[in-house]
Amino acid sequence: MLKIQVKEGENIERALKRYKRKFDKTGTRRALQTRKQFTKPSIERRAQLQKAQYVQGLRDAEQE
Repeated sequence: MLKIQVKEGENIERALKRYKRKFDKTGTRRALQTRKQFTKPSIERRAQLQKAQYVQGLRDAEQE
C-alpha cells in the first residue's frame, strides 16, 4: 500500500501528483492492464518482432 505524507502547507494537487508518480513507478498499473485481457503467446511474439523491426529501422536510418 502506498502512503504519501502531505507536508505542512503543501497543495493537495501536488501531493496527488507525487502519489500518481509513485504509483506509476511500482508497475501496478501496467500489471493490471496486462491481466485485463489475455493475449496469445504467438500474438505477443509477433508484436515483439514488429517492435524490434521498427527500432532496427530507426537505428538504420540514423546511421545513414
